[in-house]
Amino acid sequence: MMKKLGFLISFLLGVLPAIAQIQIKGKVFSKSDGIPLEFASVALYNFQDSSLVDGGITDLEGIFLIDKIPAGNYYLVASFLGFNSQTIPNLQVDRNQKIDLGIIFLDQDSQNLQAVEVEGQRISTDFRPEKQSFSAENFEAAQGGTATDVLKNLPGVSINGEGTLSIRGSSGFVVMINGRPTQGDPMMLLGQLPANSIEKVEWLSAPSAQYDSEGKAGIINITTKKGATDGLYLQFNGKLGFPSIENYDNKAPQQRYGGDFNLNYLKGKWDISFGASYQRNDQSGRRVGNVYTISGDTTTYFPSEGERSIDEQNYSGRFTVGYTPNPSNSLSLGFYAGVRDRIRTADILYYDNHKEFPGGETLPFQYFNANDQNRRGDFALGSLDYVHSFSNGSKLSTSLLYEYSMLGGPTINRNLGYPDLSIVYQDEYNTNDNPLNGVRYNLDYTFKPSSIGNFQVGYQYRFLDHFGDFLYERKNNESGIWEIVPEFSSEVDLKRIIHTGYIQWDKKREKWSYSAGVRTEIMERKFQLQDKSGSLDTTYLYDYIRPFFSGNITYQANKELTWKLNFTQRVERETTFKMNPFPEREHSETLEQGDPNVLPEFINTLEVGMVKTWKDNSFYATAYFTQVENLVNRVNTVYNDSILNRIYSNVGTAKSIGLELGTELFFTEKWKGYVGGNVYHYSIQGEFDNRPVDQAAWVYSYNFNTTYNFTKSLSSQFSLNYLSKRVTAQGEDSRFYQPSLNIRKTFLDGQLALNLVWQNIDLGVLKTNEQRITTCREGEFFTTTNYIYEVDMILLNLSYTINRSKNRAKFVKSEFGEKEF
Repeated sequence: MMKKLGFLISFLLGVLPAIAQIQIKGKVFSKSDGIPLEFASVALYNFQDSSLVDGGITDLEGIFLIDKIPAGNYYLVASFLGFNSQTIPNLQVDRNQKIDLGIIFLDQDSQNLQAVEVEGQRISTDFRPEKQSFSAENFEAAQGGTATDVLKNLPGVSINGEGTLSIRGSSGFVVMINGRPTQGDPMMLLGQLPANSIEKVEWLSAPSAQYDSEGKAGIINITTKKGATDGLYLQFNGKLGFPSIENYDNKAPQQRYGGDFNLNYLKGKWDISFGASYQRNDQSGRRVGNVYTISGDTTTYFPSEGERSIDEQNYSGRFTVGYTPNPSNSLSLGFYAGVRDRIRTADILYYDNHKEFPGGETLPFQYFNANDQNRRGDFALGSLDYVHSFSNGSKLSTSLLYEYSMLGGPTINRNLGYPDLSIVYQDEYNTNDNPLNGVRYNLDYTFKPSSIGNFQVGYQYRFLDHFGDFLYERKNNESGIWEIVPEFSSEVDLKRIIHTGYIQWDKKREKWSYSAGVRTEIMERKFQLQDKSGSLDTTYLYDYIRPFFSGNITYQANKELTWKLNFTQRVERETTFKMNPFPEREHSETLEQGDPNVLPEFINTLEVGMVKTWKDNSFYATAYFTQVENLVNRVNTVYNDSILNRIYSNVGTAKSIGLELGTELFFTEKWKGYVGGNVYHYSIQGEFDNRPVDQAAWVYSYNFNTTYNFTKSLSSQFSLNYLSKRVTAQGEDSRFYQPSLNIRKTFLDGQLALNLVWQNIDLGVLKTNEQRITTCREGEFFTTTNYIYEVDMILLNLSYTINRSKNRAKFVKSEFGEKEF
């Protein structure tokens, strides 16, 4: 281990010294509260004729840098929407001179702030070569929902019938909240974060070396709302669902209601935020399926139909304290916790079951399966961050994050007689409690700018302890005693330690921008497996030292057109659930288990694309190629004549080549549209269980919404999320789509907002919110299941905001922002 760390330290010391150059640098801050202004514009003009020479945009810390300029006499103008511009006159720049303007403070312009609030249309997307940013307000139908409802509208993002998000066909991505990465289940976190608390969403499809290497599809960063000026910002939101139009004869009525609030108080050096949420989101539905298995000379058929509903409750709380004693130092303490209770009911009648033996003999058998799967997800995140900015432009930052999450809850499986439900054939109960404890420490240093570019180096330590207690019990029908089933019960413990060092280089030269980086990981994985009887105690070890390279080239053809070329290498690691080889009873006909020898997925992604803006419109297109080694897929084998065994295991290599598009268009002053689309060719080649895997197909998805403002206070938005059919290792999943309509009315000069949402529009003819999943293996089994979820859901959302004008407005176009210097 010491040799590995020595290698890492040597790697971090490989930084080139800086040399002098002509440059002007500084920072732009808000004068009232002393906080940095991101996206502020800085323009350098020739003193003689006032012609524009160069310019730039401030980063997250308010820092700007203008270099590669000839000697001369200039003046500089710093500006940001909602603030008065500041001019720095008489800048005489000599050869090899460096000018540090320090901090430029901007005063607020209350008149301009009010103008932003009454503007009819504002651009709400920010397409950049390195990332795409989206204002959550752009997706009105998501209000009252969760972060999942916001994300499913992004280009390249799709959602399936099980509510799982995927990006470019992959469900593996990292979620960051306010720039802090998490290690737990991303879908659990997204399902507990209210959409009303989100200000913007950023998607980094090809992150640089300074970011975590984990996540097949890159990184999703969610920024939560808070104020921007001194004073109090407070928002209340409430949701109420109308009774279900379609209940599918489910045994219990669905309930949909909830509320949340966001509070932010900014005063001088302090920034305090607090928020809480409670949501009840039930959904009715049914399941229609057919399965047959072949075992020797016997074929068993068991078609089925019945209820598949979901009762779900989410509640969470957030708390952040920021302290900025001076412009050079900032400290932040954050806490975020939540609970998710989700009960999936699958009461299924296996109504025409029979076996076929040689000679045509059949043996019929009917039964009713009552199956409740209760999944409870608890999590808590605590973080401490410190940033110090040096006067020469260097920056030191460090952060500590602790994460706890607990996923568990029983699955109750009862096979009963039919039509006499008092007959109990089998009564089973299994749990899968698996708590996770994770620690992450980061230390990052950004060197002062130099003529050869900007350098950033860093170290990260990650520790994860993921324990799983899988208990499977079966009731003895004669004695009435619950008995442990040893072959299905186990304890597992996954420990993973990762040391990471990285170096990132960025350089700008006239119209060209370059970046390159390498992130080297030392990973050690220890997976301990023990059955409940104590007869099996095995430890599986796996480790690697591996570099992950990334690079970016950007060409600014003109102020409206930018070209990009990106490359990134990433990794996707599996959880204890997908490594535990002991089966869990998922349904009457399904067991589910993992593979203790499963390897991480290693990903290579290459992108080439462009970003185009004109007036208030924007458009981007990205062609990409992704290769995934050690692809993990869900595959089936036959456990016995009426039960399939679902296994998560490596099945080979997957390749995707596709095109992704996104645009925001303003047709008129009152009408705008947003479209995001993705089409790609997906293939899987490999083997599983000594059988070849060879699947390929074209897949496409698109997200569309259009908004029309009838008046200043009345608007309507229609949205559609569509995913085409796609292949898996052993079959295919059908198309899936969800159209929605939202009508929004504001009162009290925008402080009070009322949203009427019609989700999953179907009208009895569209087959909305349905998905069929089919798998087969010649000579062994065939299964097809159609999942039908609730349609025509009507929700009423109410929002009231105090000091609405004080909310951050980062999705505005500043005077020079659109030029993307």
